[in-house]
Amino acid sequence: MEEIEHRIVQVNGIKMHIAEKGEGPVVLLLHGFPELWYSWRHQIVSLASSGYKAVAPDMRGYGDTDEPPSLHSYTSLHIVGDLIALIDLLGVDQVFVVGHDWGANIAWHLCLFRPDKVKALVNLSVHYFPRNPMLKPIQIIRAVYGDDFYVLRFQEPGEIEAEFARVGAETVIKKFLTLRDPGPLMIPKATGFGISPNSPITLPSWLTQKDVDYYAGKFEEKGFTGGLNYYRAFDLNWELTAAWTNAQLNVPVKFIVGDLDPSYHVPGAKEYIHGDAFKRDVPLLEEVIVMEGVAHFTQQESPTKVSKHILDFIQKF
Repeated sequence: MEEIEHRIVQVNGIKMHIAEKGEGPVVLLLHGFPELWYSWRHQIVSLASSGYKAVAPDMRGYGDTDEPPSLHSYTSLHIVGDLIALIDLLGVDQVFVVGHDWGANIAWHLCLFRPDKVKALVNLSVHYFPRNPMLKPIQIIRAVYGDDFYVLRFQEPGEIEAEFARVGAETVIKKFLTLRDPGPLMIPKATGFGISPNSPITLPSWLTQKDVDYYAGKFEEKGFTGGLNYYRAFDLNWELTAAWTNAQLNVPVKFIVGDLDPSYHVPGAKEYIHGDAFKRDVPLLEEVIVMEGVAHFTQQESPTKVSKHILDFIQKF
């Protein structure tokens, strides 16, 4: 960990913090919510020791990367723009990409918008969601889950930030990262998380207090708004990506999901992943891996296996 290098780079009009290690073909590692470059700490070391240059940014709005004030600055077009600028700054024509959670969603869009920049993709947790031309995402989510579903609770600027501030960043990080229930995450307005800042949360073996302190320190410093704005741009993304309706994603792909991941238990997800539709939308999908006993934070919960899955795939290219 101490040998991971850090620097601030200028990309797409913002200053971005990146963590990097190794020499060789570039592997770009994209984190989700509520995470940071740190989510990839194990993979950075593993990839670097296997002949690759691992690069993990704090995504726009997170950690030591700039946080533009407008929620309209968090569309997939903006964030993919950051990544294209980063790839160019690294001085390479193409990269391998690994994404998790929102990072997976952004990785799908990166491959959709600029497949010429991606050699191959390994995505964790969040499968590809083709654009529904008839319904906006928030309409669909509300119809399926109702207003207490976490994505809906994240929509109103300032509201969930106040709830997070009440319980504190450390408790928020612990609550999210230790979730093992594959059912939908609900945050009712009346009860919120249903926990107090003093409620003890037992950490699993893969997550130390030192890890929690790193995350919590960065989120205490910056707040959660930057990350929450990704959710608030759902419908704006839908509007901006109309030109890609029914477009196929033509990049070699390996998809990995835990069998306890709530993303795997979204209504229709298993049918999509294991049926014909995923392969129709992503014709170069080569592998689907379901990891037993693993929940949402895949690369942290099972770092050795995930690193091996990544290497086994990208070494083909």
